[in-house]
Amino acid sequence: MGVFDDLVGQDQATTVLSRAAAAAGETVRGGRGAGMTHAWLFTGPPGSGREEAARAFAAALLCPDAGCGHCDQCHQVLIGSHPDLETVRPAGLSYSVKQTRELILRAAGAPTQGRWRVILFEAADRATESAANALLKAIEEPPPRTVWLLCAPAPDDLMITIRSRCRQVTLVTPGTEAVAHLLATRESVPWETARFAARAAQGHISRARALALDEATRHRREAVLSIPRSLTGVGECVSAAERLVKTAEEEAAASTGALNATETTDLRRLYGEGSTGKGLNRGLVRGGAGALKELEDRQKSRATRIKRDSLDAALLELISFYRDVLAMQFGAGVELANDDIRYELDQLAKVSTPEETLRRIDAIMRCRERLDLNVNPQIAVESMMLSLRVKHV
Repeated sequence: MGVFDDLVGQDQATTVLSRAAAAAGETVRGGRGAGMTHAWLFTGPPGSGREEAARAFAAALLCPDAGCGHCDQCHQVLIGSHPDLETVRPAGLSYSVKQTRELILRAAGAPTQGRWRVILFEAADRATESAANALLKAIEEPPPRTVWLLCAPAPDDLMITIRSRCRQVTLVTPGTEAVAHLLATRESVPWETARFAARAAQGHISRARALALDEATRHRREAVLSIPRSLTGVGECVSAAERLVKTAEEEAAASTGALNATETTDLRRLYGEGSTGKGLNRGLVRGGAGALKELEDRQKSRATRIKRDSLDAALLELISFYRDVLAMQFGAGVELANDDIRYELDQLAKVSTPEETLRRIDAIMRCRERLDLNVNPQIAVESMMLSLRVKHV
C-alpha cells in the first residue's frame, strides 16, 4: 500500500503528485527531473485532506521508492519524526515574521539523508503580511534541495506573488460513499455508522472520523442541531448563544490547559527557576520575564483560535441544517446531511419560506465574518440567534 492510497477521492491530485515524486527521484539520481518543482501549494475546502496530501507527498519525496508506504522513511514521515521534514502548525491566530525567519533558517540546512529538505507549512494563510513577505524571499531563492509545501483553503488566501511561484494542487470534497468506505475499512466502523458520519460531515474526513468514533462529538452535534427549534423567543435566543459560546470556551480550556502548564514549567526551568546559584536565578529575572510574556501571548492566541474554530464548526453545522431545510422546501432530490433528523427539518420547512431560510443562512455567514473580525463572540452569536428565531415549529 502506497502513501497516496489514503487520499480519498483525490485521483487527479494523486496522479500529479505521483509523477512529481518520480521526477524528484530522477533529480536525486542526477537526472533532469521534469515535473518537479521546489514550491507547492495545496488548496481545497475544509476536510478535503490538504495536510494529508502534503504529508503523503513529503513521504514520497523522502522515500527511495517514491512513497512505498512501508519503509522506514515513509513511516518516519507519517508519524512526524523524519529528520528532513519540518512541519509547521500555526497554533494561534497568526504566524509572525519572527517565527517565519526562524523557520527559513532551519529550512536552509542540507538534508541529513541526502534526498530533500521538506518544509510542510500547514495553514500558511495565517502568516502575517510581514511573515508572507519573508516567506516569499525564501521561496524565490531556495537552497538546491529544499522543497516548500504550503497548505491553504484557497489560492486567494495567499499573496499572489507567493502562489505564482508555487505549483498548485487542488483537493476536492470526497463523496459520502468514499468517506464511508474509508471509515469502514480503516477504522472498522460498522457500515451504517460510517455512512451516517460521512453524510453528516459532508465529506470532511477528520470530522467524519470524529463523529464515527467519539460519542462526545456526536452529542455536541445533537446539541447544535437542536438549537433552531428552540429559538421561539428573545430569552431563548440569548440563552442559546450563551450555551454555544460557553461550550467553545470550555473546549478551548480543555485543549490548552495541560499544554500551557507544561510549556510554562519547561520555560521557567530553562531560565533557571528552581536551580541553585545566584547566576542561574538571575537569568529568569533578566531574560525569562520577557520570554514568559511572549509565551503567555502565544497561549492566549492559541486559545482564541481553538475557541473560534469550535464556534465556526457549530456554525457550519447550523448552515448544513438550513441547507437541508432549503432543499426540502424546493423539493430538491439531493442527499441531506442531517437525514437522521428529517422530521425536524420537515417541520421547519413547512412553517417557513425559502426566503426566510436564505436569510437565516445569510445571518450565520455574517456571524462567521464578524468573528473573523474580532467582534465579541457573545454579541455576534446573540445577533445571529435573533435572526434565526422562529414563531412556530
